Amino acid sequence: MMGLSIQQGSFLVKIARKAVEEYLKNERIIKLTQIDPIYKIKRGVFTTIEEYKISNGMVNKELRGCIGFPYPSEELINLTIKSAILAATEDPRFPPLEYDELEKVVFELSILTEPKLLDVDKKKLPSMIKIGRDGLIIERGLMSGLLLPQVAVENEWDAETFLCNACLKAGLTPDAWLLKGTKVYIFQAEIFAELEPKGRIIKRNLYRNE
Repeated sequence: MMGLSIQQGSFLVKIARKAVEEYLKNERIIKLTQIDPIYKIKRGVFTTIEEYKISNGMVNKELRGCIGFPYPSEELINLTIKSAILAATEDPRFPPLEYDELEKVVFELSILTEPKLLDVDKKKLPSMIKIGRDGLIIERGLMSGLLLPQVAVENEWDAETFLCNACLKAGLTPDAWLLKGTKVYIFQAEIFAELEPKGRIIKRNLYRNE
């Protein structure tokens, strides 16, 4: 893993929010030049935006957009900005985020390791996947689907259920991971998230299911 500090992760989450704010308000893509070299390392990044609600004293969060880049195709800072804007405006499951919604959503960044192909007997795949550590990419032909590590934790899935749902995300049958020719990749993620809109940012520990 890359090992970003909480300060470095917080900086990136704030940049993600700032990128969306500037794009929605001024249709401008922010550019940063003089930054720490750590942000110029190439890493895959996903931005998750969630609607933040408090009901009966309980916090409820609903997905509002999630888009990213699984492979380290560009510098971390560039993919952070791009993924944030895309999550806010281009997720086909949701209408584009409105500027006044920024006060009602929280941002979460997942910074990924490079995906690794699991080249093992298909029946051994569940034993190779650790819930809370691994995310999944399923590929079969032109079909592909990705689920971040936190998805399995939040849904309390075991490894086999995680594989089945990754197949469904790819538009395949749930058992497609067992078929010859289906490729299964794992990756890990460092996850930094706002606790409330524009609020304190934490580094999530999925093993404690924060």
